[in-house]
Amino acid sequence: MPASDRPILILGGTAEASKLATRLMESGYRVISSLAGRTKDPARPEGEVRIGGFGGVAGLCDYIARQHVALLIDATHPFATQISDNAIAAAAATDVPFVRLERPAWLQRPGDAWTTAMTLEEAVAAIPTRARVLLALGRQHIAPFARRGDVHFVVRMIDPPEVPLGLIDYELELSKPGSLEEETAILKAKRLSHIVCRNSGGTASYAKIRAARELGLPVIMIERPHRPGANTVPDIDGVIEFVEANLSF
Repeated sequence: MPASDRPILILGGTAEASKLATRLMESGYRVISSLAGRTKDPARPEGEVRIGGFGGVAGLCDYIARQHVALLIDATHPFATQISDNAIAAAAATDVPFVRLERPAWLQRPGDAWTTAMTLEEAVAAIPTRARVLLALGRQHIAPFARRGDVHFVVRMIDPPEVPLGLIDYELELSKPGSLEEETAILKAKRLSHIVCRNSGGTASYAKIRAARELGLPVIMIERPHRPGANTVPDIDGVIEFVEANLSF
């Protein structure tokens, strides 16, 4: 099969993955973007799109073989460790070129009041009694906070949960991350005293960090798990260079 007919598979779901798909399509590559399907109405990137898991390393290997994938790109969330580990293993097993796009982590700036946590449990323990906390983590990371009945949580989600969250004292904020002005307004309106979030990096959700800085609110920042550094680039241009070096029409 000619290289031009073989697709590039992007493991996506991030803003960078969507922009990358557009760039590659504009350059004439065939692109398949794979989305996890955790939101009900995800923004669909340009090109072909599949939604749902693969069934572990074996399932991803099978998909790569069936689709004659020419190159694999991991552009998932920095905390999506399972799919990233599966991608590394599948690329090695199938011998397809592999590159990971991982946006740089946020760095603490003057005026930031961060408490660093390496795990969810450390973040739970760091919250002071009677705090009012914006919990911006994703529904699969909420459960450890259920033991903090002395804290009021404002839980940000894109879609309403299908089952109760299990938190003792909480309210839902059904919205996507907004502008600096919007994030500031939410923090003030909800009378929030702290933010708990993960160090996702990028620009899409950074406004809440800026708003916390300007309002003098503490942030409990969950740091990223250690990831292999091989074949990892920090931006879309680096991925494009890798693609051009490894694929030809």
